[in-house]
Formats: sequence, C-alpha cells, structure tokens
Amino acid sequence: MAKILIVDDEIGIRELLSEILRDEGHDVALAEDAAAARAARNASCPDMVLLDIWMPDTDGITLLKEWSAAGQLTMPVVMMSGHGTIDTAVEATRIGAIDYLEKPIALQKLLSAVKRGLQRKPSVPVPTTLTLTAFPDSASLRELHRRLRQAASQSRIILIRAEPGHLAELAARSLKAPEAPWLDLTLLDGAYDPARLATYQGGQFYLSALERLTRPQQKNLAAIIERLERHDLHLLVASGSGREELLAAGWDSALVGHLFSCALTDAPTLANLRSELPEIACRILRHLVDVREVPPRRFSPAALSQLHKRDWRGGYGELYATIRNLALASPEEEISLPENGLPVQDSPSHPVSLDQPLREAREAFERMYFEHHLRMERGNITRLAQKTGLERTHLYRKLRQLGLHGGRHHEEN
Repeated sequence: MAKILIVDDEIGIRELLSEILRDEGHDVALAEDAAAARAARNASCPDMVLLDIWMPDTDGITLLKEWSAAGQLTMPVVMMSGHGTIDTAVEATRIGAIDYLEKPIALQKLLSAVKRGLQRKPSVPVPTTLTLTAFPDSASLRELHRRLRQAASQSRIILIRAEPGHLAELAARSLKAPEAPWLDLTLLDGAYDPARLATYQGGQFYLSALERLTRPQQKNLAAIIERLERHDLHLLVASGSGREELLAAGWDSALVGHLFSCALTDAPTLANLRSELPEIACRILRHLVDVREVPPRRFSPAALSQLHKRDWRGGYGELYATIRNLALASPEEEISLPENGLPVQDSPSHPVSLDQPLREAREAFERMYFEHHLRMERGNITRLAQKTGLERTHLYRKLRQLGLHGGRHHEEN
C-alpha cells in the first residue's frame, strides 16, 4: 500500500481518483490547491503525487519547480491537465515529473501511470545534506547564497566571521557541487601529504574554527592553499578571530593575508533569523524524514515556540543536532514539549552536586561536558577531539570510561 497525494482544485476529480486508488488498496490524501499540497507533502511524505497543472493559487508547474529547487522532489510526480500542450508536458518532464495524463483520465491509464510511478525512483535524488537553496522563503539566506556565489566566482577562498549562531557549514555546503568531494580540514592532524589533494579534484573544503589550528595545522593549511587552483579546489573558512588577533597570536602574515582576501564579515546568524526559525526548523525536520534519518515527525506549536525562543549560540550545527535528537526521542508523530522542554543553554539539566567526593563530581562533570559536545558535533569524534584538545585514541578511551559512545562518522562526509 502506497501513500498517494492527489492535488486538484476540482472536487469531483479528487473524489473520483481517490475512490479508484483506495479501491486499489492505497492510502490517499487530498489537496485542493498548492498551499494544501505543500502542507500535505510536508506532513505525510507521500510515495507519489498526482498533480493538476491548472489551479487557482499556484499552478502545478510552479509548484513542481518549487519542490525541485528546495530538494523536495523526493517522490514520483504525475502531472494532470484537461487542456495541456506538448510544450507543457515536456517542461514538466524536464523539471522532474515522470508522466503526464490528459483529462478525462481513463481508468487503465491512471492505474498504469501509478504502477509505473511507484516502481521508479524519484527523478531528483534526495540531497544528503541541506544547502541554502532549501530555504527559498528566507530573503536573508537567498541574499547570502547570492553573495557566496559571487565571491566564489572571484576567489577560491572565502572567510566568514564565526559569530555566535553562525551558518558557516551550511554556507560551505551550498557552494559544493552535488557530486563534488567534501573535506572538513579540521580533521587534518600532523603531517599532511599534498599529493592527497588530487583525490579531491574539484571539491569543496571547509574549516570550522580557524583560530584553533595548531602550528603544524597552519603549515598544512598554507600548503593546501598553494595548491587550490592546481586541483580546482575551493575553501570556506569560519573564524572567530579577526586578522589582527591572528597576527598577534603569531600566525604567518602571508597566510593570514590569503585567508582574509575575501571575507564576509556581516553574514547573517540564527539570531538575525529568529522570526524565520520555525520554518527553518520545519525544513530541517522534513529533510531528516526524507533521508530516513528519523521516522515521520512534525512539531507541535509548543515545540516550535521553544525552538524560536532559544538563542542557538552553537549555530546551525546545534540547531540541526537538536532537531534530530528531538525527532528520534519523540514516541509520537507530533513532537511535543512542555514549556521547559529544551534545556537552558550553558545550564546543565542535571547539575553536578558539590556534596560528593571530588572523583565522582569530576566524572559527572566530564560526562555532562562530553555529552554536550557530542551533540554539538553530531557525534563526529574527530571534530570533538579538535574542540576538546584531546588525541583521538585518548578521547575514545575517555568516552568508553564514561559510558558514552560517539558515532564514528565518516571523517570526510
């Protein structure tokens, strides 16, 4: 049994198609216009959509383009029209529709189209990561994407000031071509073989915290920058420190000059996007459902209110990790939270008691500390090691000792 969404402004057609498909054993949802279709697609993640072209608010072709641009064309779509043209059918197919049915729709043609559609993979693969294009309703994020593309056309290195709540990783993902290699340079330790860069030809590199690099890592970075053009590589760097601060800390002036040659010092943060946080959170949740990282879930108004109130000083990574954890932990389809449902930032929900021996208090604090940073780094042990200043083997030993098991994420995903 498949979930099929029927989108048509004519109630008679909706009811007829619904009756036929329910008789075939399918679970059917109905939408009378594009607005209802958006809500139904987000709520139920249908296995297939039958989409009318001519509708009063937004036509089907425009809605199809919208889903495609936002990475939401994750299900087969069959277009329907009573007075379409060959050009319209060709355009719909080019955007991502898998079939086109003329009204009145014959029973056998309908069933054949549905059968073919359910046997096919979606014409647009589900993106494994979100980019700025996934938030088309945000003027600030559209403008950031425009500025990033413009900067990338002029420079292979872009630096973003990592203010609290920054969106640097989302920005870097947005510059990456769909099949291009990706590497978080925070993962580089000790000596680095420049010849390895050839395996990332045409790829996107990202560095999450420039100011935390050790001297050997700074030398690695300088060697990589020298070879960016040779291997058609791009680099986006997030830095919590300015040019003068790095120079005062002993950084090489030539390296600092390269890094700050193209800097976006006023990129928006989640604090700037507070009014848009509920929609951003819903989009992240829809993506997690689409890539099957979490079961189908939706936010209650109370949960969205809590997400809206939080400062998200940890930035996009903290927001993404929190939404994923909430979806996985929720026993119901609707994610509901009490008024104090999200822990207060920087205030542990289980404070360490000072009325216990030092050894136990220290262990309790360490567990809290590593639990927090595991969430912030989405279980990535290498980034956790960089943030905490621990060698990875020692870090694994410490996590096992505390009963914590961070996921071994692939180091270059």
